[in-house]
Amino acid sequence: MSNALSSALCALSPETRELLRGELQRRLDDGEYRRRLYGYYPDEGPLRRELYPRHLAFFRAGAEHKERLFLAANRVGKSEGAGGYETTLHLLGEYPTWWEGRRFSKPIVAWAAGKSKQDVRDSIQKILCGPATAIGTGLIPGDRIERITPNGLPDGIDSVLVRHQTGRLSQLTFKSYETGREGFQAATIDLGWCDEEPPLSIYTEFLLRTMTTDGLMMCTFTPLQGLSDTVLSFMPDGRIPT
Repeated sequence: MSNALSSALCALSPETRELLRGELQRRLDDGEYRRRLYGYYPDEGPLRRELYPRHLAFFRAGAEHKERLFLAANRVGKSEGAGGYETTLHLLGEYPTWWEGRRFSKPIVAWAAGKSKQDVRDSIQKILCGPATAIGTGLIPGDRIERITPNGLPDGIDSVLVRHQTGRLSQLTFKSYETGREGFQAATIDLGWCDEEPPLSIYTEFLLRTMTTDGLMMCTFTPLQGLSDTVLSFMPDGRIPT
């Protein structure tokens, strides 16, 4: 078993490790861990790219805009199909031929954040890394995960080192809003992703982390709090721009 897989095992609670060993090895043997990312937005078929114009518009906007918000209802693919997909492309430095959005030519430092450590573990972490019993089967291909650092929460991950196409390493850190604004200070990052709506104070601090890197900020959420301060920072007149 590779060093990357051994590191991944260390991030899991003891009761899940034995379940993981057999299942993950089976997936590695048949290549299943490589397939998920590369199956998104195909040219043809029932999930063909042209059926997702809002997602494609969100990606394209990254070429011109530092800040973006995918404001949509639940279960439309905004977290996995927009925020998670784009985050993974930037971590890897690999983009599909049809990509018209922002491209990074070097490894990046990225933060992905949600409401609480539990929420992040059960949503963003699962999307990007896979479920606790199958780390390496999320959007980030398992063979590109070089090291995983746990965060103390059962099955929770603090950070992931991902092998960029240059051979160097990108770093992804999972954050939660429950740490308050202070938890988003004193760092420099290339990419920030807020999944679920952040308080405006946290979003502002998050955004500041990207200022010296010409970085990107992405938000993907349903406006459950209505016309909050965060929503109005994107829609000053309370209407979606056309």
